[in-house]
Amino acid sequence: MNLDVNKYYNDLCNYSRIKTREVMVGNIGVGGSNPIRIQSMTTTDTMDTNASVNQSIKMIKAGCELVRLTAPSIKDARNLLEIKNQLIKKGYNIPLIADIHFTPNAAIEAAKIVEKVRINPGNYSDKKKFQLKNYSKHQYQDELNRIEEKLIPLIEVCKTHNTAMRIGTNHGSLSDRIMSQYGDTPLGMVESALEFVRICEKHNYNKIILSMKASNPIVMIHAYRLLIANMKQESMNYPLHLGVTEAGEGDDGRIKSAIGIGSLLMDGIGDTIRVSLTEPPEDEIPIAQSLVDYVERKKKHQKIINPKINPINPFLYTRRNTKGIMNIGGKSKPVVVSSLCFNKNINKESLIDFGYRYSTQLDKWTISDTASDYLFVGDNDINFKHPGSLGIIYNYIKWKKHKRGYPLLSCKEYLDNVCLSKKINIIRLFLSDLTSKVIHKLKDDCTAVLLIDSDNTNSLADHR
Repeated sequence: MNLDVNKYYNDLCNYSRIKTREVMVGNIGVGGSNPIRIQSMTTTDTMDTNASVNQSIKMIKAGCELVRLTAPSIKDARNLLEIKNQLIKKGYNIPLIADIHFTPNAAIEAAKIVEKVRINPGNYSDKKKFQLKNYSKHQYQDELNRIEEKLIPLIEVCKTHNTAMRIGTNHGSLSDRIMSQYGDTPLGMVESALEFVRICEKHNYNKIILSMKASNPIVMIHAYRLLIANMKQESMNYPLHLGVTEAGEGDDGRIKSAIGIGSLLMDGIGDTIRVSLTEPPEDEIPIAQSLVDYVERKKKHQKIINPKINPINPFLYTRRNTKGIMNIGGKSKPVVVSSLCFNKNINKESLIDFGYRYSTQLDKWTISDTASDYLFVGDNDINFKHPGSLGIIYNYIKWKKHKRGYPLLSCKEYLDNVCLSKKINIIRLFLSDLTSKVIHKLKDDCTAVLLIDSDNTNSLADHR
């Protein structure tokens, strides 16, 4: 695979949304110059018309622009018409999407009724046997011909009824054929979808939206970036639906979605999104809207000069090689630094929220698995014996007075002072601070840990 790593974005450091073709889903345009659309999925039994209608209305009132319902059987697919009619009767003419997995005939029935059908190429025409084999070129083509035969009836119905189709790869359900050729990889996810896209194009159908969903945000991010690069190589520009599969609930689900969806939106990738939480679907909408709003606020940021060469392979996750300084960098796990700089009265109880609890009876600290590694206290004092595993960071002037813990220095303080810690010096740097003088001093410094900061609205790109 010879892909240009610079072909998954318009601009590495300045926000620019990738222009895709517009696909109409009923009366809603996805892609093109349309805003990023927000959608969700019902959790009701599709055969329960009243429950499905009522939940759909809750989602719509929360701001959902496209409503997806599962249709595992022909019977479910046909009942979508009743759900649609009930919604229209109540004044909600919103596009509906049928979610299909294993039943091509259900997809064909649904495509006659709803505005979009979602199929999973990993199981639409394949039965998972968990068998890995080497395919000859002829055998692989035979497999593609078999898929084409299964897909043509759906394509023709979609063309007749002006129905859109989402070809949605799922990392957890790649076919044996794809697994044999590409393994359980982001590239396999991409090829799984593009096999179906090429068939659709062969039959002059292009009302297509694509997705690369995974429960692991890293896999999901890489798959979408690879998809963009591969589409550009094949002169495709289909809209993309973003989502992290089964992100979970509470903070975990929101954080995973923010990492996966948010990172891609900041790359300029994505035309419609769903935050997938194990909560009522109407609860997903405000989270999705907050991600879209976050990106909107970043658009008009101060221009950032791009590096001449992108030093990072965006299609493969690898940790940066760094020198080890105590327990920071090198082969150590990432450390967690927390802040108590605004708390003027720091006592033993203050550390409870950071994973440290003091037992007066035992005269010892208990440490949780999620305890912070370092605590920044600014100009405050620690007037008790803190846990030995907790590093304390002070502002440089405060540290200079007592030489306890470790100092946090501005770039100017770092350049102007020779009185530094012999173990760790944490230097707060902005992009504008990276002069040749600073770089020269850093190169010979075996104590420097950089705290990269930004005053740019688009801090993510500035950090890049």
